[in-house]
Amino acid sequence: LSAIQHRRNKLIHRLWEQIELAKSQIEGTQFTVKKYRSIVDRETGLKKQVEVPKRIREWWFKNELGKVCFCVKYGSRPLELAKGKHSVEVGNPAELVKALELVKGAVEAGELDSQIELASGTLRAGFRK
Repeated sequence: LSAIQHRRNKLIHRLWEQIELAKSQIEGTQFTVKKYRSIVDRETGLKKQVEVPKRIREWWFKNELGKVCFCVKYGSRPLELAKGKHSVEVGNPAELVKALELVKGAVEAGELDSQIELASGTLRAGFRK
């Protein structure tokens, strides 16, 4: 895979998690994603893989008018969807799911490649000395 396709897939997976989290909150159910963590057993001293729930933070919040707003994040950086605009305002949680699916489709089509590349560059710059 090319680097941009890899970044697209990463963002598409995160958007899928947000869509499923929003759907589960609307339905009143619990949504969990599992990940594996290596731990050292104290008794034997051997490493083993343990399945633990992954913490997923919501990308949305309610503004002062009571409407739901969300921002799309690549890593910890919010993507600039339009010039000077980092978040999208929707009326209710049902519209949130539709808007997230619309953004996911835009990422799959490659419409946000320049924003993803910019966010990736700023994230990588934070790891340099």
